[in-house]
Amino acid sequence: MIVTRFAPSPTGRLHLGHAYSAIRAHDLARGGGGQFLLRIEDIDGTRSRAEHVETIMADLAWLGLAWDGPVVFQSARLALYQAALNRLREGGLLYPCFCTRAEIAEAMSAPHGPASVYPGTCRSANATVRMNEPHCWRLNMAAAVARTGTLDWTDHGETIVAVPEQQGDVVLARKDAPASYHLAVTIDDAAQGITDVVRGHDLFEATHIHRLLQALLDLPTPRYHHHELLTGPDGERLAKRHGAPTLAALRESGVDGVPLADDLRRGQLPNGAFHT
Repeated sequence: MIVTRFAPSPTGRLHLGHAYSAIRAHDLARGGGGQFLLRIEDIDGTRSRAEHVETIMADLAWLGLAWDGPVVFQSARLALYQAALNRLREGGLLYPCFCTRAEIAEAMSAPHGPASVYPGTCRSANATVRMNEPHCWRLNMAAAVARTGTLDWTDHGETIVAVPEQQGDVVLARKDAPASYHLAVTIDDAAQGITDVVRGHDLFEATHIHRLLQALLDLPTPRYHHHELLTGPDGERLAKRHGAPTLAALRESGVDGVPLADDLRRGQLPNGAFHT
């Protein structure tokens, strides 16, 4: 049975790009007689708002999308993330990082330094005397890749070879949050039995990391369906920071959500276009 999910963060209101992704996930599940789940990724306690959770549910109902089972909240699953971190730490695959953002930016901008990945400053440091200082936990990418060997996943039926080392020693537990997006989403998809992950192509690179974590933690690998993004008239991706209209605003202005959802299914977007 196909099981998909829509997993927004309640840090703001949904826009048409979110609607398109939710519709794609919903329709894939319903077309295969499966389940469509709703997960609220509220692990960022400083930015998540209860009122946004209520709005997300109202938006989905307005679009004619019904989810199956209870809504899952990441904030109630911290013990699962901690267990995964403990396992990786005990396996010698994590190390504490005390670097500030300014220090990392400076290291990346140095001549001959890495252009976009963490340079590994704390990888071989003696952290014993500093564990009372704020720190995140990073994955020792070289050690992790050596342990798993070559990995791949399927995306729209095409085999993709995972190259997680291109992203360096990624953070799996932040200084201000108990788990990173990478870790939490990997754990949750497995725990909820997600068979097919439907999400925007902007998250394609993250899948390299998720496939690695699945191998390290002995978790199943779902099928992936990274879809095109929606853009506005200016060609920019629809996003809150670019002033994309929110679903709540459209709903409150009297727009009928079900016909709008059908338009999105047909690739029609008011004053915009698809971007692949």
